[in-house]
Amino acid sequence: MSSKPNINSSNNLIIDVGNTLVKLAVFNNNELIHLSRTPKLDKGLIGDLLSKQDISRAIVSAVGEFPAYIAEFISQKLPLLFFSHTTQLPISNCYKTPSTLGADRLAVAVGANDLYPGSNVLSIDCGTAITYDLVTADGNYLGGAISPGIDMRFKALNQFTAKLPLVSFNTTFPLLGDTTETSILSGVLNGILGEVDGYIDSVKAQYSPIIVVFTGGSSFFFDKKLKNSIFVHPNLVLFGLNRILNYNENL
Repeated sequence: MSSKPNINSSNNLIIDVGNTLVKLAVFNNNELIHLSRTPKLDKGLIGDLLSKQDISRAIVSAVGEFPAYIAEFISQKLPLLFFSHTTQLPISNCYKTPSTLGADRLAVAVGANDLYPGSNVLSIDCGTAITYDLVTADGNYLGGAISPGIDMRFKALNQFTAKLPLVSFNTTFPLLGDTTETSILSGVLNGILGEVDGYIDSVKAQYSPIIVVFTGGSSFFFDKKLKNSIFVHPNLVLFGLNRILNYNENL
């Protein structure tokens, strides 16, 4: 993914440290011009990226481990913003315990608000966990919900029972399973679709009209399978972090 940068603007480096992977993105204005993924960060990887891209500032959001020596390495080369609950935001955070709010959830909310300003937006991030987050039309982040992700549900049935096997995710699944494997597929996947549709319906009843946007590694699964109409944006966390970095740069 690449395009010719605008020579009149600078590039942002976005580092999203998740539970299983690290995403490295470069934005020129609001355009994503580079995206890569790695299981582990090292100075060589960062140095190579900085040598190839004209980057003037960076932001890091860390749900997983972000080594101090990597932070020091980047900070020696350009300004680095650590995203936390104290970072200034372009939306109002109404969460009662902001220090416990996952940075990825807040970034998704900011990204959703940027995509659909002036609308009630429910963002649903489908990764290790499924998180639901609501931003109102007037820019208030109200919170949401957290539930186990698809893979976590399969693993839980295997780990917390004596005989149930570990079943792999499959986009083809029945309503009525006629084997133990297909019964697990039916229970997990039909169950999760029912949960998501039901949650959307409940939020819609209180905050209508509303736009629903999905993101995360498993978001593709829900497209065309839900009763509710949705939009899918695979890199909403990154777009939200880029907006937060730009917002703080302009303060």
